[in-house]
Amino acid sequence: MPNHPPFSPAWWLPGAHLPTVWGKFARRLPDAHRRIEQWPTPDGDSISVARLDAVDPEAPLLAILHGLEGTVRSKYAQGLMHEARARGWGAALLIFRTCDGRIPGVPRLYHSGETSDADTFLRRLAAERPGRPLVVAGVSLGANVLLKWLGEQGAAAPVEIRRAAAVSTPFDLAAGSRFLEVGFSRLYARHFVRTLKQKALAVRRRHPALPVAWERVMDSRTFWEFDDAFTAPVHGFAGADDYYARSSSIHFLSQIQRPTLLHSAVDDPFLPPVVLDRVRELANANPRLAIDFTPKGGHVGWVSGPPWAARYSMEPRVISWLAEGLPRR
Repeated sequence: MPNHPPFSPAWWLPGAHLPTVWGKFARRLPDAHRRIEQWPTPDGDSISVARLDAVDPEAPLLAILHGLEGTVRSKYAQGLMHEARARGWGAALLIFRTCDGRIPGVPRLYHSGETSDADTFLRRLAAERPGRPLVVAGVSLGANVLLKWLGEQGAAAPVEIRRAAAVSTPFDLAAGSRFLEVGFSRLYARHFVRTLKQKALAVRRRHPALPVAWERVMDSRTFWEFDDAFTAPVHGFAGADDYYARSSSIHFLSQIQRPTLLHSAVDDPFLPPVVLDRVRELANANPRLAIDFTPKGGHVGWVSGPPWAARYSMEPRVISWLAEGLPRR
C-alpha cells in the first residue's frame, strides 16, 4: 500500500480467529460521536445516524457503514471516527435498521445487498454542504453494501464523494456462506443467525402478515438456511441463491467510478482466499480500484504491537489512504 508500512501481526494472537475476536472483547474506546439523528427514508420509515462535527464545516467528512449486527459502539466504527477527528474531519455513521434497537415501521430488515438506505445517507451528506469532500468507509457487510452501491451508481455518484474504502468485504456471499460452515468459523455463523432470528421474531410481532415459513426460520442454523427462509422472501428474492447472486459486490466492481481501496486479509475466516484471487483480477481491469490484501489480519482484526499496548492498524491505514488526494488544510 503506497506510503504505509507493511502490516506486522501481533505475535501473541496467532492464527486468524484470535485477531478477529480480540478487538471486540478487549478493546476499550470512548464514544467519538456527539449525537444520534433520525433521518426520514423514502419508504416512510427512518434511519439513525451518529454524528461527529468538524470544527471547520468545510473540512472533509467521513461516512461509515458498519458490519453485520454492528452498532453505534462497534469498536472499528468508533476507531474510524477517532481517526477522522484527529485529522479535523467530521464523521457520520449509518446505523442499519434494527441495529439501533428499533424495529422498522415497514416490514423489512437490512441485508448485504440493500443499498437504498446507504443511498439516502450518502446523498443527504453530500447535499448538506455542496463541494465539501466526502470519503466513505464500509466494513464487512457495510463494505459489500458500499461497493454494490458504488457500482450501481457509477458516474452518477455525488461528486462530493472523492474516495472510498471497503474493509474485510464478503465479496461473494455464496462462497462466504459456505466457508462459514467449515471448522471454527461455524461459531460465527451460529452467533449471527441466533441474533438475526431474534430480530426476525420482533419483526413478525410488528408485521404478522409477512409471507414467511416461520418454522423454517426458527430451525435455521446456517446463513443459507436463514436467508432462504427469511431474508429472501421478505426482501423480494426467489431464495438464498438468488439473494446471494444479486447482492454480491464482486459483480459490481467493474462499474465503480471512484478511487476505492479494497483492504482485506487473506486469512479472513469469513471468506475463502480464492475469492480474493478473483477480486484481484477484476481490480487489475479497473484502474480506480486499489488492492491492499495482507497475508494476516483476520476479519476486521489487524492487531499489532505488544499485548499491553495493542495497536489496531486498519483505521489509520484506511484513513491515510482516504486522505490521499484531498486538499490539504
